[in-house]
Amino acid sequence: MDQVKSKSTYKKDSTSEKPLRSILKTVSWRIVGTMDTIAISWFLTGEVETALAIGSIELVTKMILYFGHERLWNTISFGKQ
Repeated sequence: MDQVKSKSTYKKDSTSEKPLRSILKTVSWRIVGTMDTIAISWFLTGEVETALAIGSIELVTKMILYFGHERLWNTISFGKQ
């Protein structure tokens, strides 16, 4: 079955991504990223406690950085139709 895609405009695209969506994307990505960081840290140090400490710190700092990065990119028109 064919789906009809409505044509979007720059004005619609520039406001279509709301901050809540960016927050949810931030959290979901950080879960994946933090699990990876913990696994790598555990592999390199051999210490679960150290790996969890590293993962805990980067969880918070990288969520803040990603959210700011995502919101900044939402203001850039490059690649939007």
